[in-house]
Amino acid sequence: MRRALRQRAERRQMMAAEPEVLEELRRLRARVPQLTGALAASIDGLVLAQDTSTVEAEPMAALTAAALGVALRLTDQTGHGEFRELVVRGDHGYVATYAAGASAVLTVLAEPRTNVGRIHLEARRSSARIGDLVESALERRDAP
Repeated sequence: MRRALRQRAERRQMMAAEPEVLEELRRLRARVPQLTGALAASIDGLVLAQDTSTVEAEPMAALTAAALGVALRLTDQTGHGEFRELVVRGDHGYVATYAAGASAVLTVLAEPRTNVGRIHLEARRSSARIGDLVESALERRDAP
């Protein structure tokens, strides 16, 4: 019971960062116009902010959490260190997920003709910023 209450409190604190996280998603999409969507989520699949109209945010966040779990196990099992990013290429574009600190992830959707290097450059910057925002929100909770 205490664990559930602690998790709810943590989620509320993460959500306090939502306006700033949403603004970062919008800036990312402005820098990379070929992005068709962006989503920030907690590592357990809670939507923190979204800037997408092409997919539903909640199922995308849940799938991101599932993919993250597999990616974490894969990097751990192969001895390749901590998870940084995951890129999936489909016929109609890219889905890329980036670590955003220890508590969140950034997932972006992009058109098939997008420069993947540009996605990486800009999304890595945004994921670092999102990670800082979320961690700051969580630290405020822990402050006396």
